[in-house]
Amino acid sequence: MFRQTLLILNIFLGLTLLSCSQTEKAPKFEAPLFDNLGDNHLKITTSNIWSQKFFDQGLTLTYGLNHAEAMRSFKEAARLDKECAMCYWGMAYVLGPNINSAMDSTQVEEANTYIAQAKQYADQVSPYEQQLIQAIDKRYPKNKAQTLAACYEEFAQAMKSTYLNFKDNHDIATLCAEALMDLHPWDYWNTENGEPKVWTTEILDILESTLASAPKHPGANHYYIHAIEASKNPERAIEAANTLTDLVPGAGHLVHMPAHIYIRTGNYHEGSMAGELSVLADSLYITNCKAQGIYPLAYYPHNYHFLAATATLEGRGQLAIASAFKVAQNADAQLMYQPEWATLQHYYIIPYYILVKFGQWEKILQLPETDLAYPKAIRHYARGMAYLATDRLEESINELQALKLISTKEELKQISIWELNTVDHLAKIASLILEAEIDNELGNVELSINKLKQAVAIEDRLNYNEPPDWFFSVRHILGAVYLENKNFELAEETYLEDLAIYPKNGWALKGLQLSLEGQKKVNDAKIVSNELAKAWQYADFKLPSSRILDKSTPVFEGLDIDILTARLTNVPEMPVCGTKKKS
Repeated sequence: MFRQTLLILNIFLGLTLLSCSQTEKAPKFEAPLFDNLGDNHLKITTSNIWSQKFFDQGLTLTYGLNHAEAMRSFKEAARLDKECAMCYWGMAYVLGPNINSAMDSTQVEEANTYIAQAKQYADQVSPYEQQLIQAIDKRYPKNKAQTLAACYEEFAQAMKSTYLNFKDNHDIATLCAEALMDLHPWDYWNTENGEPKVWTTEILDILESTLASAPKHPGANHYYIHAIEASKNPERAIEAANTLTDLVPGAGHLVHMPAHIYIRTGNYHEGSMAGELSVLADSLYITNCKAQGIYPLAYYPHNYHFLAATATLEGRGQLAIASAFKVAQNADAQLMYQPEWATLQHYYIIPYYILVKFGQWEKILQLPETDLAYPKAIRHYARGMAYLATDRLEESINELQALKLISTKEELKQISIWELNTVDHLAKIASLILEAEIDNELGNVELSINKLKQAVAIEDRLNYNEPPDWFFSVRHILGAVYLENKNFELAEETYLEDLAIYPKNGWALKGLQLSLEGQKKVNDAKIVSNELAKAWQYADFKLPSSRILDKSTPVFEGLDIDILTARLTNVPEMPVCGTKKKS
């Protein structure tokens, strides 16, 4: 807690000190110069100290995948030193892809223009700068015969050569690893057997070698987390997660990144703390710097999205619910209709998943209608669960029929979440769960269990994403149905499977405890009870089972969503980006 308090102070002070540095120690700039982005430094050829500072800042922002703000920094660096070759390199670099975003092909010409400017001054720079410029010259097509994919491959090979020539340069090593990762975004581990893909070992070798000699490198820690998180041994990156927690306090995405490991290792409270701090950092940045582009559209709500997930798994229901609504509030209402931004539809309906998880039935029934197929499907699912839990079976069956009808629509197969999973799979899971719960209510237990097993199989086949695209876990429901029908051995087996996926999560631990008690395994049940007490120590409600389908008292009676979300958005305005404008 003391470390978290210091980090909060660092975020505020960093932004406050910025305005002081511009008025007392530096000339007026046309881009913000932050004081809370760490001290990573790559020496470039420039005689202007401020150009160097803006370049370093741009590179750190690049490591944090805030390419728009990085571009602003690189442009300011070039404005201050028009012969700074690496400043143009940076501008060309951030127009390219990263593991989360493909390149906008309409920007190829602009990128090549910056590369030409970098090459114009390349004879004045150091050997490693020259090789970086030569490498990026291969990254983008020069004619219609070349493809982006082929150019990315050439760029990666050029970066490997540069890395082999300058192995001791931690930034070159990190940029090389990123180039290799960009060839196979989010595809580093075999989902069937957990083994690394053929290209993964090389990436890990470069990053691990870099971190061995530069354990506080922001980019290497960031990319290492992404390279490891989907593996069978996510704890390999726990040191990177711990390091990144307060390494670059002003870069919200980097502050958030430890949660990608903490959610895999069962450190959910630490994941929530990372989420809360990232929300603070990015709220301050976006509010005061009027940030535009993909960062506020996607990365900022992703902070809340992840916070909703970790808070759910540690039992902090009110924080999870508030975070879910903040995800929805930050999903652009117009953009989500555009096919390339359909992922925002998933952000929009996170409240439905969370409200079902915490049994907020009346809140579900108060939510407005939508005309988009995927949100409409999940709305029917949530309403069906709410009606079932409040003894309105016929209305629940009506919602199920409407959900089934939408689930067969072809358009759901065209909507993907960051190109990882299509939402027809999620609609199918929702349909199977609702039908299974109705079957269980009607006494058709075997049918219910079979449908839940089908839903588990679909959930298990989903491509890795964090947080998981199905807000979790079908096994929590399957185990509860086993418990209710006194099939304690299969319940125990189900919960152990869930704990292998989400270690130390209280929902499964509670179910496991009940299954052991049902088998009269008193000592084992006591051990699990102690584990549950630790896992649930920050929770704000008492867990009755592994899923909530209470027909009487809601978990949080009289919950005020507006008050909860307001607590997450109390961001003061400070003059951190009041920079000189071009006339």
